Amino acid sequence: MGVFASVLLAAPLAAEAQQAGKVYRVGIMSSGVNPRSASFFQAFEERLRDHGWIDGKNLAIDFRAPKRAGDFGVVAADLVRANSDVILAGGPEASLEAALKATNRIPIVIVALNYDPIEKGYVVSLARPGGNVTGVFSQAPEVGAKTLELLKEVQPNITVVGVLWERFTIDQVPMIDARAPQLHVRLEKIEVDPPYDYDLAFRAFKRQRVGAVLIVGSPVFFRDRTKIAEIGLKHRLPAGGLVGGAQAGLLLSFGVHPNVPYRLAADYVDRILRGAKPGDLPIEQPTKFEFVINLKTAKALGLTIPPSLLARADQVIE
Repeated sequence: MGVFASVLLAAPLAAEAQQAGKVYRVGIMSSGVNPRSASFFQAFEERLRDHGWIDGKNLAIDFRAPKRAGDFGVVAADLVRANSDVILAGGPEASLEAALKATNRIPIVIVALNYDPIEKGYVVSLARPGGNVTGVFSQAPEVGAKTLELLKEVQPNITVVGVLWERFTIDQVPMIDARAPQLHVRLEKIEVDPPYDYDLAFRAFKRQRVGAVLIVGSPVFFRDRTKIAEIGLKHRLPAGGLVGGAQAGLLLSFGVHPNVPYRLAADYVDRILRGAKPGDLPIEQPTKFEFVINLKTAKALGLTIPPSLLARADQVIE
């Protein structure tokens, strides 16, 4: 048996030995998504089980979703009072900011999707973040600008593009704003709030005569991707962005699938529960960006996808 296989087999036993007599608590902060139904939280729990950590047995997962961006502070304070052994700060910068204000002692694992933790000064470096923070940084702020480029390649003549965003994704918008003039397009931005009336937003985009709609990456939009795709087709507006969206019916999607960073986050939680210090664990950056084109949707919208774009796609749905 190889060394790697031996380590894998020994991991659950080591976890059980370490936690004997104790149930470890993992507090999760994220923006408005039920972890039991979201695929990325399911991937997170599945990966923890691979390491021998079972919710309800040797682990207690405490999920808190703030209703408003300003509520992250309340959520973080609750998780500190609950004696969390690790806090997972997923998604927007507000989650990490609140966690750091609440504690400099409890390890914090980030899934930084909408901000750069180095640029913002939360960590010293990717290699040695220092302090009580480590985790995953997937560079999502750049994804929106790249998606805008792809939409422009599909329809070179479009001059107005709609941007659908929600409060937890505000950090992605500046890069889209910066790229738009270079592509000679004007942006019409619509923010949606609970209960997320996407049909109302797309009707407004139609009135604004947009040529395409960019869906900014968001856990909420990911959850509702099929509904958004159906409404986009109903209004005959090409819509793209939102990784996983093309499989649900959007014209195209681009980005890191959220299951990937959340599986990596589970690896960090495992190492910390075994005694590793977060400041010593290098922050990881997923490098696989998924570009998918849905030709069924293109045909329904009467669009022809350039061969050069098809050749660059990781997947083409026909």
